[in-house]
Amino acid sequence: MTAAKHNWTKEEILKIYNKPLMELLYEAATVHRLHHDPNTVQVSTLLSIKTGGCPEDCGYCPQAARYHTHIEGNDLMSVTQVKAQALRAKASGSSRVCMGAAWRNVKDGEEFDQVLEMVRTINKLDMEVCCTLGMLTENQAKRLAEAGLYAYNHNLDSSEEYYKEVISTRGFEDRLETIGNVRKTNVTVCSGGIIGMGEKTEDRAGMLVALSTLNPQPESVPINALVAVEGTPLEDQKPVSIWDMVRMVATTRIVMPETQVRLSAGRTQMTREGQAMCFFAGANSIFAGDKLLTTPNPDVNEDMEMFEMLGLNPQKPFIKKMQPETVEAKDSEYAALGEKPKWSRPEHTIDRNEAAKQKAKTIK
Repeated sequence: MTAAKHNWTKEEILKIYNKPLMELLYEAATVHRLHHDPNTVQVSTLLSIKTGGCPEDCGYCPQAARYHTHIEGNDLMSVTQVKAQALRAKASGSSRVCMGAAWRNVKDGEEFDQVLEMVRTINKLDMEVCCTLGMLTENQAKRLAEAGLYAYNHNLDSSEEYYKEVISTRGFEDRLETIGNVRKTNVTVCSGGIIGMGEKTEDRAGMLVALSTLNPQPESVPINALVAVEGTPLEDQKPVSIWDMVRMVATTRIVMPETQVRLSAGRTQMTREGQAMCFFAGANSIFAGDKLLTTPNPDVNEDMEMFEMLGLNPQKPFIKKMQPETVEAKDSEYAALGEKPKWSRPEHTIDRNEAAKQKAKTIK
């Protein structure tokens, strides 16, 4: 069994990515079978627990307050609402619930306490719990771990170089620092990116360099195809081809052999045949449900039909890592510190982001 390599170079990854497709698929499928059950795919449910109003300027995101995207915002959901959604997801075959909040970073207070209670509640349902809440400190990561969090998602989005062409309100190094804070706990790391934002192949390789050289490598890497939303700076981007998606999945599988590779946003643009190729190339996780936060996603019944057609089985929870214990709030070792970290705000502007912002002002 090949061990994970932590010193990949961009040139090495590009060489893999650009191999003849059949050769690339064969190598990726071989690596996949050495480390994973090729007929098992994890089904996760992504739940937007707080939608819209985000202060960031991410060029792909319809939840940014500065753009006009017809997204209906909502305040933080209640624990009862989240539990009901989790039970529904479990009944549909999901083994993981990922909760997303449109925040720049976690802030200590009543809302974060409420999220911690959501984590406790879902973990007690014997489901893996993942959160994506923006940047967080070491103490906040420890509080999430104590509540029973299984994974924390914080995507790098692209290479460090191209990141600056997509986002100007926070730095690439903040993302790495957040991942580092998660690594100081027993919570697993989920971090990937998006292709189809206008980046070059070299940027895709650069993102994989950044992820694969982390030690340990992320336990989970989502590969998203951009869903271009009207009103965002990237609204005119053409859908990425299925061949690019297959190559990215296969390359990720070879470079990070032990990682769960997640076939994430953009599946509505893929045929079943295209998705099957991604599974063959090493993808072993999908998000189910009619929405991925705010963008369309295949219906769960359609996914189950596809699984039956392909002979795939949903992965049970806690296969890769034992279920964490939940510590109740009254017994918590870690208290809110009221931290106000100074996350970076890079001093540059992105023309297309500014244009979308000005367009939104005229509409509003």
